[in-house]
Amino acid sequence: MTVQLQRTDADANTRVDWSRDEWVAYADRLLAAAQRYASTGHGRITFPGAEGGYGRAVDGLEGFARTFLLAGFRIAGARGEGVDDLIDFYAQGIVTGVDPDAADRWVRLDEHAQAKVEAASLALVLDLTRPWIWDRLDAQTQGRLIDYLAPVVGDDTYPKTNWLWFRVVVQTFLRSVGGPWSADDIAADLALHDSLVHEDGWLSDGPERAFDHYVGWALHVYPVLWSRMTGAEELAAGRTAADVLALDRYLLDAIALVGADGSPLIQGRSLIYRYAAAAPFWVGAIADVPSLSLGRLRRAANAIVAHFEANGAPDADDVLTMGWHGEWRTLAQSYSGPGSPYWAVKGLLGIALPADHPVWAAASEALPVETADELRVVRAAGWVVSGTADDGIVRIVNHGTDKALAGSLVGDSPLYARFGYSTATSPLLDADAWETPLDQAVVLVDEDDRATHRAAMELLEARIQDDAGGRLGVAASSSRAHWIDPRPAEHRHGAGLAGDVRMAGVVETRSLVRGPWEVRLVRVVELADGVDAASLRLRIGGWPLAGDEVAASAEAGAAEVRLGALRSGVRSLLGDGAARVIRSSDASPLGPLAATPVVEQPVVPGAWCAVLLELGAAPAATAIPGVAIDAAQSSVAVSWPDGEATSTRLTHSGPADADR
Repeated sequence: MTVQLQRTDADANTRVDWSRDEWVAYADRLLAAAQRYASTGHGRITFPGAEGGYGRAVDGLEGFARTFLLAGFRIAGARGEGVDDLIDFYAQGIVTGVDPDAADRWVRLDEHAQAKVEAASLALVLDLTRPWIWDRLDAQTQGRLIDYLAPVVGDDTYPKTNWLWFRVVVQTFLRSVGGPWSADDIAADLALHDSLVHEDGWLSDGPERAFDHYVGWALHVYPVLWSRMTGAEELAAGRTAADVLALDRYLLDAIALVGADGSPLIQGRSLIYRYAAAAPFWVGAIADVPSLSLGRLRRAANAIVAHFEANGAPDADDVLTMGWHGEWRTLAQSYSGPGSPYWAVKGLLGIALPADHPVWAAASEALPVETADELRVVRAAGWVVSGTADDGIVRIVNHGTDKALAGSLVGDSPLYARFGYSTATSPLLDADAWETPLDQAVVLVDEDDRATHRAAMELLEARIQDDAGGRLGVAASSSRAHWIDPRPAEHRHGAGLAGDVRMAGVVETRSLVRGPWEVRLVRVVELADGVDAASLRLRIGGWPLAGDEVAASAEAGAAEVRLGALRSGVRSLLGDGAARVIRSSDASPLGPLAATPVVEQPVVPGAWCAVLLELGAAPAATAIPGVAIDAAQSSVAVSWPDGEATSTRLTHSGPADADR
């Protein structure tokens, strides 16, 4: 059965989401396919595809544990009725997994660190399905399960990231079944979680400026689910209400990051988890957050999952491959295996809510970008968010996220450090993209065609300005531009490359954002000692489009690429800019051919240049855009392509404006 998101003809803003039966049917397809790839004792599920970076045994554990999440949602939502075969299948896998003599036993926590991740899924679902699985296991298997999970206690090797919740969840389950646990471990992990909290309900995935989908599918999902585990209320010590309030505020931003076609923002690592991005909306429904209705939360989750269903995920064999829509192994992290994509099933969490839960009867409500243009700031991440109802695209302009520690000089991660991300484009992700920033980048390029990097930039401001010409997003950052000779790394987790650094100079970039447009102002403040401006050129890259065939054109100071109705363009507004289009092959999960429009011009330290960037599918505006800078007033006046005009200061006057 193929289920797709429906819409009525009578009212484009009225949506008919999947029924609960359709959600369950979709989940059952995935579970049936998973069982076809199970080992004899069901202890491992090894999906087809190349071996992951951690080996086949870990691949098999991932396949079991991550599909066990989905099985747990299914069993709990059915209250254990009519799912006996599913219960028996996974119960047998547990018996085998903890049997030390079984050929398909689980990799232990003291054998490989990845087992610590999968242990959290095992513990969460064992608690969720306690009456139907744990309580029916024989005493020997229960004892072996406790022994399997016990190494988590006192283990201080967990990364200081979302992994903290893996230790908390496992120890909470162990405590509930009479196993070992440590109050000090849990207290330390909760304190770590609190240290990751930023403005407006956002959290960073560790001490770096790592703002991505992990904020939702891990750092907000686990606190809510954990608080409902057996005995967790005592451990939570009254913190749950604050966690729910933070989730509520975060969701107001998160729902504005979903495109009208259901695509999540294509930004951050582990994108092969695809519709795990729907998980925080289901958690919002579980927690009964006050600011978004059940119908709107369900709509957001449904839009995301249906987007991938309509675009080939799962594949024809009902398998989730390593990719975005179809398989594209380059999108995965170096350690990922064929079972890794099944963290996507977090986005199907809603089926854990039984048929009589009010979320299933709530009227569907449209996403923000489906009803009106959206302009807001995510202060923690340094993002300006611009969604346009005409084409349903959501874009962010990024001045504060790079997955780097403040002040560190590393390579730019294409997944984090680009100036722009959207629901309609992907950053280029081939090997060149990690070493030579091109799309959505502002770089100094030397005579050897080596481009600089900007991580770690300094966020100067991110705010919304109300102007006579309309609302305007304003953001700015400064970077110590540098070249890098990267060092080889065995495993990469989404951060930029480390290596030997040579300084290029200081570059200041300012973004004025309005609808599908951004005016990007760039100034090379100063060059490093020994760097000659005459040997450099300044390159500003626009939005990359990728598909089977991408049309392109360039003339004088403007370039445009087109993919069907979608257009990406750059136009030089200030400075001696020459435009061209740079093509790439096999660089994007969205298609085999990619094209990026760029503007290049001479480097003149201290002088401003300006470029108009556009991404949209609405008809092109016809007014001639322009920029005028008043040095005395330190302000910039912009004439926009739709004929409106704005004026904005060029100096930073304090913290980012809270106005949304």
